[in-house]
Amino acid sequence: MQQSKYMKWFAVGATVGMLLILLGGALVTKTDSGLGCGRHWPGCNGSLIPTEITKEVLIEFSHRVVTGAVSIFIVILTFWTWRKLGHVREVKFLGFLAIFFLVAQALIGAAQVLWGQGDFILALHFGISLISFAAVLLLTLIVFEVDQKFDADEISIGNPLKWHTIGITIYSYFVVYTGALVRHTDSSLICPDWPLCYNKDPFNLPDNMYEWVQMGHRFAVLIFFIWMLIILIHAVKHYKEQRVIYWGWITAFILVVLQIVAGLFVITTGLDLIVSLFHSLFISLLFGLLCYMILLVSRSEYNKRNR
Repeated sequence: MQQSKYMKWFAVGATVGMLLILLGGALVTKTDSGLGCGRHWPGCNGSLIPTEITKEVLIEFSHRVVTGAVSIFIVILTFWTWRKLGHVREVKFLGFLAIFFLVAQALIGAAQVLWGQGDFILALHFGISLISFAAVLLLTLIVFEVDQKFDADEISIGNPLKWHTIGITIYSYFVVYTGALVRHTDSSLICPDWPLCYNKDPFNLPDNMYEWVQMGHRFAVLIFFIWMLIILIHAVKHYKEQRVIYWGWITAFILVVLQIVAGLFVITTGLDLIVSLFHSLFISLLFGLLCYMILLVSRSEYNKRNR
């Protein structure tokens, strides 16, 4: 029991740490601190520890330190859960995902510092980190499930919700990518109005790449919102008896609304840093929750095959 308690605290720490990596990476991007340490990695401006501290150096170097420290946490958590909870079907796969995509995002970050990368490649960086965060989050939820008498056998998800869950999770990743592309192409404030680029001229199509990137993201978010609303209505109507599904989709829809509101305020406040970080936080939590819904779908399918 004591060991279980330690594992829970360690898992929570790893999850929070992974969230800090995500937000730290967003902070680096939003403050243009990616070259705070120059073209040096893992060192900073020619030395292992920076000797001259500027805002950009502090942000970039702190992000590297946090990433390194949290990476150790995640590796330990992965092997710990493999050893103690290896009998749980999803544990080994999630551990592999957590480490693989954590390494992948670190390599992309290093490549950007050393050689530079195009905007369309850089936009993948946040999404890759997001997969690692989701894997660590699910590992943590599994650690807590073991002692909470969560009965996976009671989960039963019908085909409509099953395919909606899979589809919306994949689509959410596309929405994340379009949002990252907006930032990396410096298209965040290209449109002065919201929800249209120019509200006074609603039929005017974007006339340059930056407007297309910005409005493409907004259109993708609109589809995302409508789709999530459809899923919410379906879940509320048919899954009241399965609380984890019922409340899960209600929470997911609330996060979508918060994400859209944060996106609006990002524009109206002229890229306020705190608002921008909340924008990243809400989509990170939402993607993690959608991945948990995928896990529940997987369990439901497993249960059906083994009845």
